[in-house]
Amino acid sequence: MIDITPETVAEHGLTTEEYGRVLAIMGREPNLTELGIFSVMWSEHCSYKSSKFWLKKLPTEAPWVICGPGENAGVIDIGDGKACVFKMESHNHPSFIEPYQGAATGVGGILRDVFTMGARPVANMNALRFGSPDHPKTRHLVGGVVAGIGGYGNCIGVPTVGGEVNFDSSYDGNILVNAMTVGIADADRIFYSAAAGIGNAVVYVGSKTGRDGIHGATMASAEFDDDSEEKRPTVQVGDPFTEKLLLEACLELMATDAIVAIQDMGAAGLTSSSVEMSDKGGVGIQLDLDLVPMREDGMTPYEIMLSESQERMLMVLKPGREDMARTIFEKWELDFAVIGRVTNTNRLVLKWHGDTVCDIPVPPLVAEAPEYERSWTPTPAAPEMSADTALQGIDATPLTVLAQLVGSPDLCSRRWVWEQYDHMVMGDTVQRPGGDAAVVRIHSTDRALAITTDCTPRYCLADPVEGGKQAVAEAWRNLTAVGAQPLAVTDNMNFGNPERPEIMGQFAGCIMGMAEACTTLDFPVVSGNVSLYNETSGTGIMPTPAIGGVGLIQDLNAGMTRAAFDESGLTIIVIGDTQGHLGRSMLLRVIANRDAGPPPPIDLAVERRNGDFVRSLITESLVACCHDVSDGGLLVAVAEMALAGGTGATLDSPETEIQALAWWFGEDQGRYVLATKGPDAVLERAAASEIPASTIGTTGGAVLTVGSSNSIPLSDLRKAHEDWLPAYMAAGGTTR
Repeated sequence: MIDITPETVAEHGLTTEEYGRVLAIMGREPNLTELGIFSVMWSEHCSYKSSKFWLKKLPTEAPWVICGPGENAGVIDIGDGKACVFKMESHNHPSFIEPYQGAATGVGGILRDVFTMGARPVANMNALRFGSPDHPKTRHLVGGVVAGIGGYGNCIGVPTVGGEVNFDSSYDGNILVNAMTVGIADADRIFYSAAAGIGNAVVYVGSKTGRDGIHGATMASAEFDDDSEEKRPTVQVGDPFTEKLLLEACLELMATDAIVAIQDMGAAGLTSSSVEMSDKGGVGIQLDLDLVPMREDGMTPYEIMLSESQERMLMVLKPGREDMARTIFEKWELDFAVIGRVTNTNRLVLKWHGDTVCDIPVPPLVAEAPEYERSWTPTPAAPEMSADTALQGIDATPLTVLAQLVGSPDLCSRRWVWEQYDHMVMGDTVQRPGGDAAVVRIHSTDRALAITTDCTPRYCLADPVEGGKQAVAEAWRNLTAVGAQPLAVTDNMNFGNPERPEIMGQFAGCIMGMAEACTTLDFPVVSGNVSLYNETSGTGIMPTPAIGGVGLIQDLNAGMTRAAFDESGLTIIVIGDTQGHLGRSMLLRVIANRDAGPPPPIDLAVERRNGDFVRSLITESLVACCHDVSDGGLLVAVAEMALAGGTGATLDSPETEIQALAWWFGEDQGRYVLATKGPDAVLERAAASEIPASTIGTTGGAVLTVGSSNSIPLSDLRKAHEDWLPAYMAAGGTTR
C-alpha cells in the first residue's frame, strides 16, 4: 500500500482543492489506483475543465445532425440512408517527444473513434504545425511525423487525402499534429457508448495491454519543460496491421445484433472507456482485472487501468452473444475476453486477485469533475495599417513578389508530404491533395464528400474573434470552391496555458468568432477536441483553432470543379470585393519579415452570399475551375491555378486607386477566382445579385503575365514552388 501524500497528489496533476473534492466523493482517502483514475478523468485532456464553459456556446444542431458532440465522433445525415461520421483530434505532445509513434498513434486513435460508431473510414486528413525551418529539431520532427502518418494510414488502407502544413517559430517547442478521419455508415446503424442491461457481459477486444502510454492523458494536460524528453515512455506504440484486423472484426460484429454499447480505449485507456460507458448508461460496471489480456508480467491494477496501449475496444454484449462474438474476433486473430459485467450500482468496481482494489461512484466522478470559468482578458486590437505603411520599403514588381511567396516555406508546394501518403487506396478519391478540398466518392454512387482542414493562426493571434470567424469561413469557402454544400464542422482547439488570462482570452475570442460564423453559415460543430498547455517553459504557441469541414456534392458529373486552369481561352473572374488589406498578410510576413496590423475583417453575410452564388454557378456548369482566395491574396491564387493545370494566364493591370501590390496580394476575405467559357452569363448573374465580380484576364500559354510587359514562365514559377521542401528535407539526411 502506497501512502497518498500531498506530493503524490501533485504528481497526479490534481490541485489541493480538486483532491478535496475526491475526498468528499469517496468519503475516505483513495488508494493509488483510485487516485490514478480521478487523475486521468479530471485531466484537461479528458474532462475539458477549462474549456467546457466556452464550448457550450458553439452551435451543434441542424436538421441533418444525427449525433453532435459527446460521443466518439459526430454524425450527419448525407441522404440515401447514409451517414457521415467524422472527428479531428490532437496528438501534439506525444508527436514532439516521439514523432513517428506519436503521429502514427494519433491516426490510429482517430480511426477508432470513427469505426467505433459503426462507420467504415473512407478518408484521413491532417493539420500539421512545425517550428521555424531554422530550428534544429524541425527537420527531424517533419520527417518523423510525416512518416508516422503515412506508415499508419497506408498500412491500414485508408487514403490520406489532404491537410495543412505550416511553419512558425511559435511551434518550436510544441508542434501540433491534428488528425481527422471521415467514415460512412448506414444512418440507421450508428453505435453508441451507453452501457445497458444489468448482468450483460463487458468484453475486451483487440491487442493486449502493456505499460506503454501510462499517464498519456495527464502528460497531454501539462506544458513542456526542459525535461520533456524524459516523457518518452508515455508515448504509445501503434500497430496498423492489428488495427486493420480490429476494424474488420468490429464491422463484422456490428452487422449482427450483438452489441449493446462500444467504446474505443483512447486517452486513459480502460479507465475512460469503462467510466464513460457506465456514466452514459446510468449503470455500474464491475471488472475483474485478472481477466484483462496482458503482454507484460507483473502489471498492477494502476498500470492496467491507466495504460494507453493501442488497438483496443471495450464492448457490452447482449446475453448469449459472447461465443458468437468470440468466434469473430478469434478468426481475426485478436484477443477476446469477458472481463466484467454491467451492474445496477452506478459504481466502478475493480477486482484483482479476489480483492476489491477500486470502488468509485461513477456519477460524481463525472458530474463533479472540475469546471472552471477561468479569468480572461481580450486580446488588444492591433493598430490599423494603411497600404502605404505596409508597403514602406518594399520595391518590387508583382511577379518578383509572387516568385518569392510561392517559393517560401509558408506557401511552397506540400507535394513532398502528400506523395508519402497513399491517397488513392480504396479507389474512391476523386480529387487528390493540393486542391481546395479533397473529394471522395460515396462508393458506387455519383455523390461525394468534400473534406478540408483550415486555420490561419497569425490572424487568430492578432484578433482571436476575427481569426475564429475566418477559420470557419475559409473551410466553408474551400468546400464551396469544389462545388460542395458545406454541412458540418469538427474542430481542434490548440492553445497555450489557460491559467494565463491572455491565453484564455485567445480561446474565448476564437470560440466567439467560430460560433458566430457557424451560426451564420449553417455549419454546426458536431465533434472536436481541445488541446491546452501547448507551450514550453512559459512560451505558448499561436492560438490555432483548426477547423475540419465536411460537405456534400450531389452529382460529381455536374456539380464539381477543380482549382486548375486546364484549357486556354477561359475568362478569369474574381468574385468578391478587393480592398487590398495587407494586415497580417503573407506579403508582409515573407517579403518584409513582419507580422503587423489587424487581420482582414470577415463579413459573414457577404461570405454566405458570395459562396452560395459561386456554388450555384458550379452546380449549373457555368464554371470551368474555381479557387478560393486566401494566403497570399489574388495573384497567389491565380498562380496556384496555373500551376495546377499547367496553363498560363494573361492578367490585366488593375484599374483602381489601390496600390498594385496591395491589390494583388491583399488578403480580403469572401473572394473566389473562377474561370469560365461564359463570362457574360456569370457577370450578368452577379450584377443581378449585387455581387462584386470583375474580369481580370484570360487563360493560355506557358507564362503568367501581369500587365503589358511583366511575365514569368510557369516552369520558373513551378521550380520555385516545388523545390523548397524537398531541398530542405534532403539537407538533413535521414529523419528517422
